[in-house]
Formats: sequence, C-alpha cells, structure tokens
Amino acid sequence: MDETRNQLAHQAADAIEAEFPTIHALVGFDGFVDSIIHIVNQRHSMQKEDYDRIRTIPEFAARCGAAAGKSANLEMVVQDVRFGGNGPLLSSALGSLGASVTYIGAVSLEDDWNRIDPIYKPFAERCDRVIPICPPGRTDALEFEDGKIMLGKPESVQRVTWDLIKQTLGLETLIEMFNAVSLISVVNWTLVAGVEGIWQGLCDEIFPNLDPNPNRRLFLDLSDPAKRTDDDIRRAMGLIQNLQEHVPVTLGLNLAESGRVAEVIGVNAYDDEHNQTLASMVPIAATRIREKLGLSCIVIHQHTGAGAADDEGESCWFAGPYTRKPRISTGAGDHFGGGFSFAQNAGLNLGQCLAAACGVAGAYVRDAQSPSRDRLIEFLRDLPAPE
Repeated sequence: MDETRNQLAHQAADAIEAEFPTIHALVGFDGFVDSIIHIVNQRHSMQKEDYDRIRTIPEFAARCGAAAGKSANLEMVVQDVRFGGNGPLLSSALGSLGASVTYIGAVSLEDDWNRIDPIYKPFAERCDRVIPICPPGRTDALEFEDGKIMLGKPESVQRVTWDLIKQTLGLETLIEMFNAVSLISVVNWTLVAGVEGIWQGLCDEIFPNLDPNPNRRLFLDLSDPAKRTDDDIRRAMGLIQNLQEHVPVTLGLNLAESGRVAEVIGVNAYDDEHNQTLASMVPIAATRIREKLGLSCIVIHQHTGAGAADDEGESCWFAGPYTRKPRISTGAGDHFGGGFSFAQNAGLNLGQCLAAACGVAGAYVRDAQSPSRDRLIEFLRDLPAPE
C-alpha cells in the first residue's frame, strides 16, 4: 500500500513538473473574511498567549453541554484574520500552482463595491484578475486539533446573483471570459442563495454561446449542506445534471456530504460499512453517486485521504498525509479542490489527481499558506506518512 501510494505521489510530481499549457480558470462567486480562533480552556495569566486551549471538538461540546440550564463564558483568542470563502481559497490554491485565475465575487469594500477589500491583497496577487461585485461575509472559524467549527455570517453574500454579475460585467463580456478558460468553478451552494440562479444562467446564457473546447471542465463544491433540506439538495442535483449536459462536471464532496447526497438521491453508498475501511468504501460510494447522477467525476475527500470515480470506469483511493497538529485547517478542503481541479486540467490520471489534491491540502495545513508548484512537487516526492 505504501509503495503504491508513494509511486502515485512521485508520478503526480513528475507530471506537474512537466511542461504543459497554462491552465486558465474562472472561479466564483463568494467571499468571506475568516477569523481563525482558539477557545481557551484554562488561563495561566492575562498575557494573551498564556493559556491552554480546548484541543478537540468533543471537549468543546462537553464544555457547552455543561452550561445547559446555567451559563458559560468562553474566551476566544483570535489567531489570525485572513481572506476566506470557498472561491477565494480554491483560487488561491490554483494561482499558487501557476494557473491563470480570474475571480468574480464578494470581495469588495463595504463602502465601494468597485474596490477590492485590502485583506484580499495576497489573494489578488495570485490571480490574473479579481472582479469585486459586493462585500464579503464573515466567519468565526473555531479551530481544534481534530477539526473546525465554522460560524458563518453570510448575509452579505446573498447579494451575489446572476443578475448582479450580468449587471456588473455585461453578458457579452461574460461570454468572452468563459470562452477563454478551460476550468470553471462555482462553489458554496450551501451559503450563497444565488448559486442556483448562476448555474441556470450558465446553462441558458453562457454555455450555448461558447466555442467547443474538449478540455473545458466544471468543478463544483457544495460546502457542507447539512442545514439544507432534502428538497433543496434534490433540486441542486437536478441543476447539476443540467450543467453536465453542457460541460463535464466534477462534483467535490467531503465524507459527510457524500453520505447526505447519496441518501437524498436514493443511493446506498455506504451500505456495507461493517468491517470495511474508507479505502474500500469511498471509491464504491463515489462510483454509485456518479452513476446515479450521470456526472463526469465524483471526488470524496476526508482528512485521512480521498477517493474518486470517473466516467472512464476508474475509481481509486489515496491515503493523505494526515497530521494531528495542523497549523491551520480552515481552507483545507478548498485547497484539496484546487489541487484536484488543477491536476485534472493538467491531464493527470485519477489516482495522480488524488495524490496532487492531497499534497496541496497537506502542504497547506502544515505551512498555513497555499503551496507553490515547486513546494507541491517537493512535498509529493517526500510525502509524509499519515500520523
């Protein structure tokens, strides 16, 4: 298993190091400002960093549960305030890897929608072009060693609609922009109500007017639809199937999302869980979901690895370089998606795409920044063993 894993990682590194045409991408349309937060367990003094943090989500849940019928005062220590949102984080991964990225989304100043919020400057420097259409939402990202809890305030991003995008740029310009790229990504269906209208606008007004391009692909990420109803998810899957009629669609899901989507569309994706490993279950789940929806590719990621299935009949699993103590976890899934879609557009096979995606996410959580192409190659050639 380790030999196969390392071989795939080395093959992915070789393929990414090889010369291939620049990948041109258009991504949208959300935007958030993320406060990365630790929760204090016990203070030793009132100096800012002199405390022990609550390290795990179960510990945090127990502290909250113990407050029932009483009260609690939990101190939050802000570690960093940085640009966020599924689209900007995925774009940051793409741009750092060398893709030419155009980003359209909720990244403007509150008092001037034509100007980019300065917090997005590092992100904008990785893109060829960033087009702000409204201000970002806000997120308190509570980080623990075993995961994160995202407390989102998405009111601002509800301004993002297909009509606003057309009003800002004009339909002819939009057609030209989409025509010039091979990778399109629309993310964060869960928090951005306007995404469904954007999908429909692409089907009705963009894709029928594009020149044929056999390399064009669409990467979608729902972003934790736990709070959305079954009817919502069913409707979204129908719209995604409509998109597949125009362009090959890759749908990225995390493990929990894949189970929820499978249940809603009537697929027994994980019906053989007893004594089964993720390495055996996830590729089967990806295959069943992909076949039911008729999409080009389903990729399912989890902090210990990822599996995928495509319309060429391939399915596989890759054990990721899991670390117990990430420097950052907020944005890891978006970096996985950026790495996967980059590798897919670069022509890597399915296993190599998984290796590259796990490599991008693995380097990101260790470095707390998007890896460059050189950093990814180095990381894949000396891929850490899972902890």
